[in-house]
Amino acid sequence: MASPSAAATRRAEHTQRVSLSVGGMNCASCVARVEKAITAVPGVVSASVNLATERADVRFDQTTKPFDIIRAIENVGYGAVEDTLELGIEGMSCASCVGRVEKVLKTVPGVVEAHVNLASERASIRLVRGLATTDMLLEAVRSAGYEAHQLGDDRDVDREAGRRDEELRHLQRDFLIAALLAFPVFVLEMGSHLVPAIHDFVMTRIGMEQSWYLQFALATIVLFGPGRRFFAKGVPALLRAAPDMNSLVAIGTVAAWGYSVVVTFASGLLPAGTANVYYEAAAVIVTLILLGRLLEARAKGRTSEAIKHLMGLQPKTARVRRGDETLEIPIAEVRAGDLVLVRPGEKVAVDGLVVEGDSHVDESMITGEPLPVAKTSGSDVVGSTINRTGAFTFRATKVGANTVLAQIIRMVEQAQGAKLPIQALVDRVTAWFVPVVMAVALATFLVWLTFGPDPALTFALINGVAVLIIACPCAMGLATPTSIMVGMGRAAEMSVLFRKGDALQTLRSAEIIAVDKTGTLTKGRPELTDLETAPDFDRNTVLALVATAEARSEHPIAEAIVSAAKAARLAMSEPDTFEAITGFGTRAEVAGRTVHVGADRLMTRLGLDVSHFASDAARLGDEGKSPLYAAIDGKLAAIIAVADPLKETTPQAIRDLHDLGLKIAIITGDNRRTAEAIARKLGIDEVLAEVLPDGKVAAVRRLQADGRNVAFVGDGINDAPALAAADVGIAIGTGTDIAIESADVVLMSGDLVGVPKAIALSKATIRNIGENLFWAFAYNVVLIPVAAGALYPGYGVLLSPVFAAGAMALSSVFVVGNALRLKRLGGLERQENGER
Repeated sequence: MASPSAAATRRAEHTQRVSLSVGGMNCASCVARVEKAITAVPGVVSASVNLATERADVRFDQTTKPFDIIRAIENVGYGAVEDTLELGIEGMSCASCVGRVEKVLKTVPGVVEAHVNLASERASIRLVRGLATTDMLLEAVRSAGYEAHQLGDDRDVDREAGRRDEELRHLQRDFLIAALLAFPVFVLEMGSHLVPAIHDFVMTRIGMEQSWYLQFALATIVLFGPGRRFFAKGVPALLRAAPDMNSLVAIGTVAAWGYSVVVTFASGLLPAGTANVYYEAAAVIVTLILLGRLLEARAKGRTSEAIKHLMGLQPKTARVRRGDETLEIPIAEVRAGDLVLVRPGEKVAVDGLVVEGDSHVDESMITGEPLPVAKTSGSDVVGSTINRTGAFTFRATKVGANTVLAQIIRMVEQAQGAKLPIQALVDRVTAWFVPVVMAVALATFLVWLTFGPDPALTFALINGVAVLIIACPCAMGLATPTSIMVGMGRAAEMSVLFRKGDALQTLRSAEIIAVDKTGTLTKGRPELTDLETAPDFDRNTVLALVATAEARSEHPIAEAIVSAAKAARLAMSEPDTFEAITGFGTRAEVAGRTVHVGADRLMTRLGLDVSHFASDAARLGDEGKSPLYAAIDGKLAAIIAVADPLKETTPQAIRDLHDLGLKIAIITGDNRRTAEAIARKLGIDEVLAEVLPDGKVAAVRRLQADGRNVAFVGDGINDAPALAAADVGIAIGTGTDIAIESADVVLMSGDLVGVPKAIALSKATIRNIGENLFWAFAYNVVLIPVAAGALYPGYGVLLSPVFAAGAMALSSVFVVGNALRLKRLGGLERQENGER
């Protein structure tokens, strides 16, 4: 019997150790609670929790699953900290590869979620910090027969771009070599069948056997030279019982080549009448598939042009004042707090705050607005925007990964890598696709061999190879991600950011667009909208006197009047006296004149008749505005209205939404009369007025009550709960405030016109995905039976493996090319309306 110490030693040899980051602990009792929960998990040998480092060091044996430990921590109210990691994956060629990489990544202990994108060749992974490591993930990918590397900064992006360029060069080289060698093989074999003169030349000048030897030499070089890539990937995948696209090509071409080798060197082993060579099929199949891969690689490179364009906007250097020196330094060395100098025509290096000088800056790359924006001391500037006129100095506030442009790039990349709900069906089909195709090919071979006409072996070989070659899981795998990548990139160019990939699919189903009023339909700040004067009073004189009288008031109405006077460049002085008359208005002495401003009851109190402005007051009331009156030296001088005006683009945006067949509801805290006045003016369908700030979620739920899909549009500041409650939350952001966590979609332009653009783009992208999926599935469903010989009994039609290879290559190119059409989308609202 083994001693206790020996048993303990053996047990220790079979234990694992992990160090987890634990969130939510704030005292010693938390530590004790977490330790107790972990040690209660069966198989845990020891647990040590450190409050200072917020880590739990755990040793456990083979009987324990890491997620049992995580679940135990969560059950006592704490959580294991999660990280997100991006990997670049090399060597994927079809949807089967995607499924295989995802599967092995999910087997790594600590991986919560893994999504792999064939078009971008990236894996996005959520993992528990301390449980799964980058090395474990890379090793898992390698075990599946692929290569991986971690992505993180611009150097990784450059390396990935360099790798793709190198791959493209290798494909070009291999295709050219294959084409040059396959051409004489094709001419010697197929030319002999189709052109009598070539047949006579081969028979009299070369000889049949010598022709076969030459074809063997050339075809062998093609297969195991340029075509080696298919065997290098496909054969190991076969040995792992996980065949992929490369496996299909490898089996098909080596079957045609191997049969031809037997005919060439040992024809006596075959039945009489079956001595035909198919070197041209093997060589041309490799050449055509290489051509397809080349065209596909070029097209896939174009799907990420939006990201490349955004990255290209970043300046390489910045002029920074440090002490008494002005230095030109790389952009990566700029630190928060640095003073950065910008000359006319230069790009703003990073985000910051102007401290000296003034200019106009072109911010169209962020907001989509074509007009340059004035910048003075205290103004925000955004990195990578272009300074047009004047020079200024700003203090850097956000650098590196924290800049607005870096946030945009990160959002677009994350959204491009997302998996839409529609992809779930594709994943289920493609998981079985290659094994099913191989089974169909084997069945085809056996059926033709058993029941086919003579020479049965030849027919069986040709049709079996055709089935293997024509099947195209590539098109299935590329159908969704390529459209997402191009659509998301096009959206970013239109100043529309999809923060969450599934919003791209959900938004197209929106039936009601619920909009917050303040800051969404309107500018979000009160302005002087109306000032009508009585006879014998000059408008500018009245405005200057009223603005001076209101200058000491902090009321938003007073601020709007003062701003209007300043905008008109009217001279204002300090009022001699100022008095607030509670419940009525204000009174002030200005340059020896008495000015009263207030509601009609103040005028009545002063004994003034306001009936002169009755029609104006009625009009303002219909518009939801509350009129004010001004009296100067005891005489009625003007009627005034201050309101939060509509944005200039709002009416057109509402028309565009109606053109898309959508209902629009307004949610506002304003009184019903004001809200209905705005609704009448804009043609809004439904009004939910007098809604308190915390009642917006209930208002959204009310709109959803009939099962309708609701998209809520708000300014993203006080609308976060409603944005989260809606089926799709759309935040009206600004160029400097885009990372709005509660929103699914962010409109950087800051106005409502982005909403119809986003919806139309959602519809166009999902329609494009549908077209791709239809083509990918229909292609395989229709042509695999044709390749198997389904048309032969009725029509005598068989599909040559060469034509099968051409069709397969074109299917992937078609899918990617169709996705690239989204790059040309413009005037989306009109396009969608025209297609209804």
